[in-house]
Amino acid sequence: MSDRTVNIDDVRLGVQLGRLSLSNPIGVASGTFGYAREMAGLVDVGRLGAVLPKTITKEPRQGNAPPRTVETAAGMLNSIGLDNDGLESFIAILLPYLAELPTSVIVSIAARSGREFEEMAARLQEAAGVDALELNISCPNVSGGVDMGTNPAACEKVVAGCRKACSLPILVKLTPNVTDITEIAKAAEAGGADAISLINTLSAMAVDWRARRPRLGNVFGGLSGPAIKPVALRAVCQVHRAVSIPLMGIGGIASIDDVMEFLVAGATAVQIGTSNFYLPTVTMQIIDALPIALAEIDATCVDDVVGTLNVG
Repeated sequence: MSDRTVNIDDVRLGVQLGRLSLSNPIGVASGTFGYAREMAGLVDVGRLGAVLPKTITKEPRQGNAPPRTVETAAGMLNSIGLDNDGLESFIAILLPYLAELPTSVIVSIAARSGREFEEMAARLQEAAGVDALELNISCPNVSGGVDMGTNPAACEKVVAGCRKACSLPILVKLTPNVTDITEIAKAAEAGGADAISLINTLSAMAVDWRARRPRLGNVFGGLSGPAIKPVALRAVCQVHRAVSIPLMGIGGIASIDDVMEFLVAGATAVQIGTSNFYLPTVTMQIIDALPIALAEIDATCVDDVVGTLNVG
């Protein structure tokens, strides 16, 4: 600790994710906040650093068979299967509301091929109200697409294709279901990503032993919540040391302490996910607490603490 005392009012919360400016580092993870309108009665959405609406695909998807969610010890399994009404419906019906929000809108997209990713990226560049894209190349609940997040060459190719197809800032969301996540992160950086989001959910399952059946209709799903936070912290720490572009940390974040751990480990910003379901005001509580936590360690801005973990 230094001898100076930082006034909370002097703490600056703004951060940069490559070319994307955020008013503060607190965002909401795709799939956990609807399309923002659903949460407007509970949360002052304009106070968020970023909103990531539910992932969209080019064509409408019905998603996976129910049951689609199940609680587990310290977490939740979901197998929604990217249920959505498709790109054009999103642009026509949902995006106008999002475009009016006084916060950054990062649109999460998923596709079956690199060409489809490029087509969606180009189309969204034409739409008003999109501040950045997050390429969901890592959803464990659908066939196709996830391979792009587990193969460095495929990852670099799809990112480079989207980079060529549009000029919007691009974030790439990575899966922890790989042997070495740093290799995938390096590939995303080489492809032209502005930032990396990590981690997506862990592939997992739950079993009803009496019925001798899986608890999810799709058998396997994605594990999120506090149970995955140690994995996410490890991934952020490793990737921060492997690439030079900023990171958004995701995984089990539910308190200001969790946020500070991710920042110190190497994340420039974070996304709050599962905790939105059981404590919808969690983001507001964290934003209120953030200046206090930063001032406590004599930090005048978020960048003062990013990646300051002493790992020897």
